[in-house]
Amino acid sequence: MERSELIELLSPEGLRLLDSLPEWDSSADVVRTVAELRKAGHAPGLVAAVLSQAKLRAKAAGKFGEFARTMLFTEAGLEQATRLRVAALHAGRFAGAGVKHVADLGCGIGGDAIAMAALELRVTAADADEITATLASFNLAPFPHATVLHARAEEVDLGALDGGPADGVYLDPARRSAGHGNTSRLTRPEDYTPSLDFAFGLAERMPTGVKLGPGFDRSLIPAEAEAQWVSVDGQLVEMGLWFGALARPGIRRSALVLGRDGSHELSAAADSDDVEVGELGAYIYEPDGAVIRSRLIGDLARALGASMMSDGIAYLTADAAHETPFATCFRVIERLPADEKKLKAALAARGIGTLEIKKRGIDIDPATLRSRLKLKGTASATIVLTRAAGKHVTLLVERV
Repeated sequence: MERSELIELLSPEGLRLLDSLPEWDSSADVVRTVAELRKAGHAPGLVAAVLSQAKLRAKAAGKFGEFARTMLFTEAGLEQATRLRVAALHAGRFAGAGVKHVADLGCGIGGDAIAMAALELRVTAADADEITATLASFNLAPFPHATVLHARAEEVDLGALDGGPADGVYLDPARRSAGHGNTSRLTRPEDYTPSLDFAFGLAERMPTGVKLGPGFDRSLIPAEAEAQWVSVDGQLVEMGLWFGALARPGIRRSALVLGRDGSHELSAAADSDDVEVGELGAYIYEPDGAVIRSRLIGDLARALGASMMSDGIAYLTADAAHETPFATCFRVIERLPADEKKLKAALAARGIGTLEIKKRGIDIDPATLRSRLKLKGTASATIVLTRAAGKHVTLLVERV
């Protein structure tokens, strides 16, 4: 988004036009819509801006629900924004710790700040990008206790904010290249903005939360931090580091699983030891990504009475099926040949034309393999390619 586009969008005409548009329908005739808006006298730049926002609002509904209808976004800002459901949990940490004024440094389009303000916490949100800060200001306008600054995190004087000094800090360091459209992921923590040194330095002085990617290098996690990995509807979305009063006593590793049936958590004082490798049982379990990343597979296995299928492979096996929010359970129907030619024949004999391929510990691309198998038939199935006790196996399974 260019500055000129933002100015047009934020004009009274722009906001009225945006709010008057019907909900975005990807199957609608966009060319016809553009022609109708142009015929009504709206400038080409304004038409492009409002249609882009209408599309982003529809896309944002998965993260922000009904709030998305009244918010403004950039493509990159929406992609990096915290889901409102997760942001509400972040805000709850600050409220539960007794924090009154949170400085949200690197606030993006304001997702976390909205959740904090909704709990009536005073929030000072800051972002180094002018357009992003402007959008955050628009999104936070309904909340009287929220203030937005156009400033780099390092430039914000936490002791001289409107409403008094901040007594808590939240940081979501930029982990993508600068821009508002298609940005690239930064793989080196030293390239984050603000830097981790800055974030961890604040954590030594006051309650601090830091949002990072779920694949963050575990060796860089400070010993005093609580590290929590979060998945939503099976998708691993973030790893949060919590310091000071925001970190729960005795917990240094946790896996939070959010699904349609609510929230569930595994937590521990440290990484859990894996259980022993056992014989392949009647069932296998695929742990949720949050459990895998938090290295609490051993605790989950002990709770299920399960064994590891193989060293270093995040599959568990047991002779009994137990319902758990922390893993997907599959019943093992039979072993199929590991040889590709024989596997193709076995699937053809069963009339399998639609195949889900899950794999761990096997260097193969499921899409490429599926193409080579030349599947035909009306039946559907799931196979698991992995190792059991160190040996390659191909298992025909079904979800429990």
